[in-house]
Amino acid sequence: MNKRLAGAHLTIDLGALQANYRLLADKAAPAECAASVKADAYGLGIEAVGPALYAAGCRRFFVALPDEGITLRRLLPDVIIHILAGPLPEAEEIYLEHRLVPVLNSLADINRWAGFAAAKGKTLAALLHIDTGMTRLGLPEAEIQALAADPAPLKHLRIHFVMSHLAAADQPEHPMSAEQRNRLLALRRLLPPPLDSAPLSLANSAGVFLGPDYHFDMVRPGIALYGGNPQPGHPNPMREVVRLKGRILQVADVDSEIPVGYGATYRTGKPARIATVSVGYADGYLRALGNRAECAAGSVRVPVIGRVSMDMITVDVSKAPADACKPGDFVDLIGGAIPLDEVASHAGTISYEILTSLGRRFHRDYVTAAG
Repeated sequence: MNKRLAGAHLTIDLGALQANYRLLADKAAPAECAASVKADAYGLGIEAVGPALYAAGCRRFFVALPDEGITLRRLLPDVIIHILAGPLPEAEEIYLEHRLVPVLNSLADINRWAGFAAAKGKTLAALLHIDTGMTRLGLPEAEIQALAADPAPLKHLRIHFVMSHLAAADQPEHPMSAEQRNRLLALRRLLPPPLDSAPLSLANSAGVFLGPDYHFDMVRPGIALYGGNPQPGHPNPMREVVRLKGRILQVADVDSEIPVGYGATYRTGKPARIATVSVGYADGYLRALGNRAECAAGSVRVPVIGRVSMDMITVDVSKAPADACKPGDFVDLIGGAIPLDEVASHAGTISYEILTSLGRRFHRDYVTAAG
């Protein structure tokens, strides 16, 4: 979108993204550091994010669906791309054509991919996902035992890693992470040789910060790459990647006891200066942020008042300098003085949802300031 015509500007710092990848890779070494770039690189744009991570040294990527993998393959012809959803029925030829490596989440997935490999006279690569307690995707113990009893399909497969997914790694004191780690090791021992000693992958972003016991042979960070805090309640070790600024459309001086926004959920308690800003829930600035979030006008934090509407929010800029709050000026909505995770907290959600909700009406600037 034309920068002069956009109501909001979204800056994505690819240099900070690369710095975050290198920090995670260094922390996890000697384990390999892959990158999760599903959902259009968490809303930030796979076309820019994928090559930036490649330039930082990443050679293995995870996406949710094959269409995402096809897009990434067009951008990065020589990387390994894993499809978390597994080999979708009747799509096997597409996986082969684009060299997409599925994560096998069930015995049915194993049989489907192995059957396709056998029909092609090939040995095809895959990851094997086992459920260690999240009850979402992955082979349960009964299916692992069934595979051990009849390992024939595995002769057509080349398993890169056995993986699982941590459910509570962002709570370091939670006992579930240690339980899942121990269960992963125990369930791997049930697999038929040589899978009973296959390389392992368990750690997501937060898991990287649980320490070497969770790194195994590969880590798979996501949100931390994009600046989200992998250690809630602690200082964020990641660099800021995203900054969203909204354009002020109008500034009004009003008296006390004046209703603001739909439903009159806010009334001014004293005379105030109210700025209307061109961003709303249609842009991914969540409706739950009304009467809760703060913005920054210049260096001054100011409250969002009234409900978030489709295209606009209202902000009390009474405490901000008048010369920073004129029509055409911008306020910081995410980033700068307003951390991403704080916005998520005010919305009653997580930073993942904030990023993946970001709309397409913004002017997007990709920069490499952090190097």
